[in-house]
Amino acid sequence: MKILGITCSPRKNGNTEILMRQALKAAGMEGCETEMFRMSEKDVAPCDACQTCFETGGCIVQDDMQELYEMLESADGVIFGTPVYFGSVSAQGKAIMDRMFALLQRRALKGKVAGALVVTRRVGAIQTRSLIYSFCIAQGMIVAGGAIGYGREIGDVLTGVGGGIDMSAMEESRVLGVSVAQLVKKLQS
Repeated sequence: MKILGITCSPRKNGNTEILMRQALKAAGMEGCETEMFRMSEKDVAPCDACQTCFETGGCIVQDDMQELYEMLESADGVIFGTPVYFGSVSAQGKAIMDRMFALLQRRALKGKVAGALVVTRRVGAIQTRSLIYSFCIAQGMIVAGGAIGYGREIGDVLTGVGGGIDMSAMEESRVLGVSVAQLVKKLQS
């Protein structure tokens, strides 16, 4: 069982990555193999609407998204992590979502477990998490839940609150990792 974490923040080692590491650590404790795709280290162009994927089932743009396609197809569960930028996913997250359209026609992600991890300074977490949920459902994925972390400066989420009642951001991320891993296990048994 493999869980893939996708961090869509341009900040290396930022709050999104901190919480993703926590979620993946928890999934690992549940017996899952984990890996992370960090947009802070990658180059993914936006979709150019060439429509080649309608004919071939794949994207012809050659960049780091090709690596992510392979990782997505081999994963049993995927946790999408993004900071909130103007009430939505980051530009990096949107590029990934748009480029994943190439997988939609052949339903490559159908039945995979998904989770949403969102980091915000103040507002926009709920609509951003909902956007990720909707995206995952459109891909045929099964949503296991989400986590929210509040923080502005790098490291704020280590001691900051989460979106749930009386939960820290770190605890919510841990619970998300466990939820994704446990649902993958249930679906595979």
